[in-house]
Amino acid sequence: MLKDNLHKVQTRIAEALARRTETKLTGTEATLVAVTKNHPVDVVLESLALGITNIGENRVQEAKEKRTVVPDRGVWHLIGHLQTNKARQAVALFDLIESVDSQRLLAALDKAALQQGKVQDILLQLNIAREEQKTGFLLEDYQAVVPTLDSYPNLRVRGLMVIAPLCDDIEATRPVFKEGYRCFCELKKLRPEIELLSMGMTHDFTVAVEEGANIVRVGTALFGKRDYTKK
Repeated sequence: MLKDNLHKVQTRIAEALARRTETKLTGTEATLVAVTKNHPVDVVLESLALGITNIGENRVQEAKEKRTVVPDRGVWHLIGHLQTNKARQAVALFDLIESVDSQRLLAALDKAALQQGKVQDILLQLNIAREEQKTGFLLEDYQAVVPTLDSYPNLRVRGLMVIAPLCDDIEATRPVFKEGYRCFCELKKLRPEIELLSMGMTHDFTVAVEEGANIVRVGTALFGKRDYTKK
C-alpha cells in the first residue's frame, strides 16, 4: 500500500511542479518529508526501504523512541511545536528543526547546540494566517527577529516553514502560501544562503508546491489515518 501511495504522492508533486510559473527561487524540485507521527517504527523502516530519506516527527519523545531502532538512517525533521525545555533533546535527535517560533526557543537551541558541539539547522515557522490555536511568528514579530539571527552562531537558518489553515476549499490556502513565498524571497535577498521553504501537508501540498514550496510534509496520504489513542 505504501509503495502505491508514494507513487501517487510523487506524481501529484511532479504535476504541481509542472504548473509553477513565477516561483523559481525555490528551485525545480520538492522534497517529500514522510510524517510518521503516531505510526509505529515499522512505518519508518518501510519508508526508508522505499527510498524516502526525510522523516518528520511532531514530538521529541516519539522520535527518541524510534531513533533507538533507527539510529543513523534518514534525515529527521521536527515539525511540531517545541518547548524550550526540550531544546537539548531536539538538537541531539533532529537534523532540521522546522518549527522554531520564538526568540526564547532560538536562544535555547543555540545554547544546546553549543553544548553539543553542533551547528543546528533550523527553519523559522510563520503564522501567516494569525491562527490563535497555532504557533509561529506573526509577521511583525518575524520581521523584528530577522535582524537578530546572527546573534545565534550555533544555529544555521535554512529557510521558512508555513502551515495554512485547514480549509474545505484548498484554493483558500493559496494566499497564505503566496505570502510564505514572498517572505522567503525577501529573506533570501538578505541572506543568500536561505534555500528551504517548507509548506503544505496532505490536504494542500499541491497548492503549496505550485506556490513555491520545496519541502512538503505528508503523512495521511502515505500511511492512512493515524491512531491518536497511541501515545
